[in-house]
Amino acid sequence: MKQIYIKDIIKICKAELLCGTEAETLTDVTRDTREIKQGDTYIGFKGEHNDGNLLYIDALKKGAKICILQKSSVINEINVEEIKEKYKNASIILVEDTTKALQEIASFKREMYDIPVVGVTGSVGKTSTKDIIASVMAKKFNVLKTLGNYNNQIGLPLTVLRLKDENVMVVEMGMNMPNEISTLSKIAKPTIAVITNVGTAHIGNLGSRENILKAKLEILDGLKEDGVLVINNDNDMLHNWYISNTNKNLKVITFGMENKSDIMPYNVELSENGSTYKIDVDGKTYKVTISVGGNHFVLNSLCAIAVGRILNIEMEDILDGIANFELTKRRMQVEKSPNNVTIINDCYNANYDSMKAALEYLGKINAKKKIAVLGDMLELGNYSTELHEKVGEEVVKNNIDILITVGEEAKHIVSKALEKGLDKNNIHICNNNDDAVDVIKKLSAPEDAILIKASNAMNFQEIFSKIMSAP
Repeated sequence: MKQIYIKDIIKICKAELLCGTEAETLTDVTRDTREIKQGDTYIGFKGEHNDGNLLYIDALKKGAKICILQKSSVINEINVEEIKEKYKNASIILVEDTTKALQEIASFKREMYDIPVVGVTGSVGKTSTKDIIASVMAKKFNVLKTLGNYNNQIGLPLTVLRLKDENVMVVEMGMNMPNEISTLSKIAKPTIAVITNVGTAHIGNLGSRENILKAKLEILDGLKEDGVLVINNDNDMLHNWYISNTNKNLKVITFGMENKSDIMPYNVELSENGSTYKIDVDGKTYKVTISVGGNHFVLNSLCAIAVGRILNIEMEDILDGIANFELTKRRMQVEKSPNNVTIINDCYNANYDSMKAALEYLGKINAKKKIAVLGDMLELGNYSTELHEKVGEEVVKNNIDILITVGEEAKHIVSKALEKGLDKNNIHICNNNDDAVDVIKKLSAPEDAILIKASNAMNFQEIFSKIMSAP
């Protein structure tokens, strides 16, 4: 395992060593004092309401051997002599900006490894695409992948710093504003860049889908010189960009179900429990089996095939990785409740594109009643009313029987569903999550199917947990 020493951090970050030794090595890095193990490195961040830099004593008490702290937060707080006396082996490093320092250290770590790195971005489907790619990669490589929602300006660097003996990394790149993907790409330096799609997520911050496309294409900023871009050619924005792209030095591999692409399926058979299709590769025909239903997972698998072939993984291993991949929780997580109701827990986040895909999946399920529990989609700005109304159209279009909503913006889903013909008696507007749980318990019965989806801030995981624990 390649080591980073405190002397490296001092040089990279123009940092100050308050106490300790430059010969100490960086170990597992965490920002959460609750997760610290003996010998870990703690890094503090100043948040909107709390300042993690001030928790360095807690970190030291729990066994942290290195603390990286923002100078402005702690310069008047730290008693160096007391720390030297109580925590004799501790090292305290002061930096001007811990976020920037973390990114610089992660970039340094990445440069130490000459390995394939797959960077995944897109408006929707980043996590599931990352999961299926990582499953395929694991058939040939020792894989490090992004865990949970560690895909932002802090999360991605922390992922890179977990790199030890792995020989492939699959990282997810999220963003809220322009230039964020550029920063992440320059840290991860992908050899393969993946864009799943360009939709409407964060359109309130970026102003248009054209600007979202520009933001997603920032993944090219850190792409290695001989790197490959893999794109969903069925997405209108990516397709139009592809056919007009004049950069002949950029190698692009396309996948899709509709537009002619490098990786295309045929004889696609969709079901609620999974999908199958055939694909021709190098003169041979293969049958692909996916354990999760929905068109979007067919696209995810096509992407995984494209990446797998770039890295010379045998088709049989690619197919096995696709068949056996596991989704990150709260992303199209399908489970049976205690009273035999199918629950689709997709409550980690929501935008119009993912709402549409989830409702299409619910619409195809064989169930007595199809119930959609939907909440606000956030960060849509001036587009919020229009996009919530479009979700209402999808509710009716997919023959959803009962609509339950929570949130002010979700009321626009209701108004459009009513306009499109959904019976008002089958619509329930709830004031909060507990009210929604009560309505679900009254209306659901064995062999029904329920979709639970909203932006993460709506905390719909609470609804899922209470339904699953109900007698």
